[in-house]
Amino acid sequence: MSEAIILVVMGVSGSGKTTIAKDLAAALHCEFLEGDALHPQANVEKMRGGTPLTDADRLPWLQAIASRIDRWRARGESGVVTCSALKRAYRDILIGDRREVTLAYLKGSRALIESRMIARHGHFMPVKLLDSQFATLEEPGPDERPVIVGIGGTPPEIAAEILRQLRERGL
Repeated sequence: MSEAIILVVMGVSGSGKTTIAKDLAAALHCEFLEGDALHPQANVEKMRGGTPLTDADRLPWLQAIASRIDRWRARGESGVVTCSALKRAYRDILIGDRREVTLAYLKGSRALIESRMIARHGHFMPVKLLDSQFATLEEPGPDERPVIVGIGGTPPEIAAEILRQLRERGL
């Protein structure tokens, strides 16, 4: 993979976005950005309190991530960013007509993801918001050209599968 590539690693909370994205960034020798770090503090507090975000809450966050993506693009750099990107409208903000940006969707069952959320510590997203995540999720369609990977394997296996699919596409 010699040309710059930008990956948006998406999925519901607990799907492994951060772990997988870090592995991908290391393999691609590029910058990793934890999209959650760009949430306004009010959003974090709202989620920590168990209240799902509204589209209005998410808009400044999505715009901040899109701005970072555009900086990478302007510099011809590769990058990997995490973002739940649950709705098509959110992905349109992040990716839109940016052909050099690829969506990697981490797909898993509610039961598997819930078990992972219960086991993790120190994250602001409570398990009780998982139902709202799945209710909001609009899986990416073929026209979005997503790389779709099941999350049943280990993080290195999942990252390797994403990279394999990217190579298969010539990216």
